[in-house]
Amino acid sequence: MLDPFFGTGTTGAVAKKLHRRWIGIERDERYIEVAQTRIDGIQPAPLDDVFIFKSKRDRARVPFGALLERGLLQPGQELYFHNRDDQAAVVLANGQIRHAQLTGSIHEVSRALQNAPCNGWEHWYYRDLATNERRPIDRLREIVRAETAA
Repeated sequence: MLDPFFGTGTTGAVAKKLHRRWIGIERDERYIEVAQTRIDGIQPAPLDDVFIFKSKRDRARVPFGALLERGLLQPGQELYFHNRDDQAAVVLANGQIRHAQLTGSIHEVSRALQNAPCNGWEHWYYRDLATNERRPIDRLREIVRAETAA
């Protein structure tokens, strides 16, 4: 990497952390000293952390019902498809949802509403009772993942 306006050495620091070669050009002696000190203090990341890319599919699977089991969602609670009021669904006690005459998983109902394949985790929103804001249910899935990883 070449950084002709090196400044405090951000490019060099990141490059060192990622095991990359770099060249920095800076004319101000004060910035050179700051950059050198900064870069000298960087420990490169382990190569496995830099070069192994994990797919979303490698992450632990979380069934929608786990959100009910942990009390993160309640039967009867509304979910909003694409965060829209006119496409709300009700959470059922069996881990499915119902929108009008459609009943099924978050993925099945999403697919029917969108008339195309889609990932229900990314399209349904719940109302956060603490803030009264709508948030994607995928945030709740991350909470379950964090609990099970600990």
